Amino acid sequence: MQIETPDRILRLKTVLERTGLSRSTMYRKMQDGSFPKNIQISTRCTGWRESAIDAWLQRPMFYSDNSDQ
Repeated sequence: MQIETPDRILRLKTVLERTGLSRSTMYRKMQDGSFPKNIQISTRCTGWRESAIDAWLQRPMFYSDNSDQ
């Protein structure tokens, strides 16, 4: 029996540290679909799925967020 590890939610500071991107570059990439979109955690709190960030880190130049299509 295999136990799946839950997908952690990463906060902005952690995402910026892991990716090495500046805040403005990250948000610009989110707008053009070349970086994972954030998810709403609460009214004033957002985060990113760790699996999405890991996928981006594997192939940052070829990442495409197709969640809206």
